[in-house]
Amino acid sequence: MSSARLSRGYIQVYTGDGKGKTTAALGLAMRAAGHGMKVEIFQFMKGNIEYGELESARILSPCLTIHQVGRETFVKRNSTDPEDFRLARQGWEAAREVILGRKADIVILDEINCAMDFGLIPVAEVMEVLQEKPHDMELILTGRNAPSEIVKAADLVTEMLQIKHYYFEGVGAREGIER
Repeated sequence: MSSARLSRGYIQVYTGDGKGKTTAALGLAMRAAGHGMKVEIFQFMKGNIEYGELESARILSPCLTIHQVGRETFVKRNSTDPEDFRLARQGWEAAREVILGRKADIVILDEINCAMDFGLIPVAEVMEVLQEKPHDMELILTGRNAPSEIVKAADLVTEMLQIKHYYFEGVGAREGIER
């Protein structure tokens, strides 16, 4: 499937309070799929929601696969459900297997920073996998509040800064734009 393996894979982190972290990762995924690379995306804390990227992944399959990991409800920091922990663990184990099993050229761990911040996935486990990742695999970790250990281990860190957002004017997530 892959027409060109990466000679060196890096660790990228997209974090911050601004919009665009997942969107940036999806843009990278689309670009890589266009070059015949195998991309696996694990969307933590996102489940059973028909995001537009799911249909795009169906079209770009088998180069691009998305796994939703979570319930369709918003996870609140101080009221996590045991199901949130179970689903995060299940998704993390699947992602870990893909990474350590060299089953993709690029692995995107979407919203994993939030999952770590909420205590759903231990930072130490993610750090261990980052240290063991294949040399030629690119890893992208997205989400607010990236742990300092992850930021330090990364080769590239981009912080999305929110300056203004129409959400605060009452505009919800729009199909094709935010979902």
